[in-house]
Amino acid sequence: MTQMNMVQAINSALRHEMKRDDRVVVLGEDVGKVGGVFRVTQGLFDEFGDDRVIDTPLSEGGIIGCAIGMALYGLVPVPEIQFSDFIFPAYDQIVSELAKFRYRSGGEYPSKLVIRTPVGGGIRGGHYHSQSPESLFIHVAGLKVVCPSNPHDAKGLLLASIRDPDPVLFFEPKRIYRAAKGDVPDEDYTVPIGKAAISREGKHVTMIAWGAMLYEALAAADQAAEQGVDCEVIDLRTLWPVDIDTIIESVKKTGRVVVVHEAPKTCGFGAELIALINEKAFLHLEAPPVRVTGFDTPFPYTLENEYLPLAHRILPAVLETARY
Repeated sequence: MTQMNMVQAINSALRHEMKRDDRVVVLGEDVGKVGGVFRVTQGLFDEFGDDRVIDTPLSEGGIIGCAIGMALYGLVPVPEIQFSDFIFPAYDQIVSELAKFRYRSGGEYPSKLVIRTPVGGGIRGGHYHSQSPESLFIHVAGLKVVCPSNPHDAKGLLLASIRDPDPVLFFEPKRIYRAAKGDVPDEDYTVPIGKAAISREGKHVTMIAWGAMLYEALAAADQAAEQGVDCEVIDLRTLWPVDIDTIIESVKKTGRVVVVHEAPKTCGFGAELIALINEKAFLHLEAPPVRVTGFDTPFPYTLENEYLPLAHRILPAVLETARY
């Protein structure tokens, strides 16, 4: 075990897999000599050279289009989009090409790759460096979507994603890149895609969160406990395919649910989660499900703490749900 933050854990996963499988290549803007804007790929260029750690032009469509071509010819590319806000010039490549190759080729060309990208708020980056676009990709058949909350899961999920036969979007919450720390195994291991984790057990209210918002949910759960409300907190880890069994088991126990996410409320992933809960556990609900989310506005520069669903916004929703 080694104590790591998320940046170090992701770097460790990339280094491990590049040593294990010489088909793995890393590409993106400034990922080589500079080591990426957040230094996640630092040192890989020196170790593996410019034919496996490739600095690209500033063209997200070109980065992903090139990575798709690499994958179709048998490489395992791990392209980085510098911020998830910049992924939209590549949206057509991801949706119209990457997500559909396995189906259109009858499984002959699965186009296996992992798109890494920092996501969410926490750096006062405003509306061009803080968005959470996960629901736009969860909606696209053929893609898997992952968002870890801690270094252990970040390394294990990235290793699992690189080895997965399907294309994976790997969202990295930049707010906790260096804030989240923990013990990470030095040896080879994976965290299974599609399996949530119970971060806190409880009996009164189920809270569902992922990425950086997990810590806000946990903080709200601690505050709720002081008022006699015992919360169970689920870390989704994989957004799609979602571990609906773990969610339903918890909701059947508590009868109440609060979903927390950074993205705007309307058509956010919380809406789909609540729809699934209503379909599968409606008769177990003791209160209407609640969403605590970002607002239906562009992400603000100066009011970040008001926009984000931090603990001070989550706690009233939990207490109201518990007392319904």
